[in-house]
Amino acid sequence: MDRTDMSLIALRRILRATELYGRDLARAAGLTAVQVRVLQVIAETGRTTPTAIANRMGVSQATISALIDRLEAKGLVRRTRSDTDRRQTNLTLTEEGTEALSRAPDALQQRYVKRFEALPDWEQSMIVAALERVSALLDADQMDASPVLDPGEIGRS
Repeated sequence: MDRTDMSLIALRRILRATELYGRDLARAAGLTAVQVRVLQVIAETGRTTPTAIANRMGVSQATISALIDRLEAKGLVRRTRSDTDRRQTNLTLTEEGTEALSRAPDALQQRYVKRFEALPDWEQSMIVAALERVSALLDADQMDASPVLDPGEIGRS
């Protein structure tokens, strides 16, 4: 087998792993990996703003607004106006949001992060460089994307 085929097989395995995780997540909690990550960010602080989530996840304000709209429609988050700045919106989890988060299986990305961070610095650098190069080969290096392993939703209108 040549290197081109080996690289395509490795890419397909990565895509398949994220796809299967997404299905497990949807089945267990009725959410996408990105939606779970938004809930996790809110849960970490108890209250946050859409701007803070967008900055933390490295995505646009419009992307986060669409995600929050869906989560609010599901009754998982609550929007409230800030007491100190009426232009600012605060987000908190509802009881249903907390329950949905507790039903979610361990995130694929959490497993990845744990194993990646255990690697020596030189190996981490090689992996990052290789992944960035693959992204460029696929003309995907400028896409709006967060550090969430999910094949869907981010960047979709």
